[in-house]
Amino acid sequence: MLPSPDADAAPDPFLNVAGASLVVSLLADKWTIPLIHALARGTRRTSELKRLLGGVSQKMLTQTLRTIEEHGLIERRVYAEVPPRVEYSLTPLGRSLNEPLTIICEWTARHGAELVTARDNLRRSSRTSVADR
Repeated sequence: MLPSPDADAAPDPFLNVAGASLVVSLLADKWTIPLIHALARGTRRTSELKRLLGGVSQKMLTQTLRTIEEHGLIERRVYAEVPPRVEYSLTPLGRSLNEPLTIICEWTARHGAELVTARDNLRRSSRTSVADR
């Protein structure tokens, strides 16, 4: 039996990079990218972020903010006032992540409709194939 053409290929180096699974996990979250983009335009309070992200629940906003803060992408600043004021801003690491995210968002604006069309066409053809059996 002949080996497959990829038999000698090395594993994808991305899989061996420290933090690769964290990056994928963070970016797979629905609200991470919109939050980073919102904060790329400046420091924001929680209520501003909620308004900018229309549709995010308070629970998901808080959870996502905590997660990306934990990974060093944003900074949370609490002011000793009554009532307390909390502001969020990107760290240098978060700003550096915003650069490739901007490119991905531009690509999505150009090609997102094509993705939806391809998916819908495949789903339609799959349903037709099953119905023909």
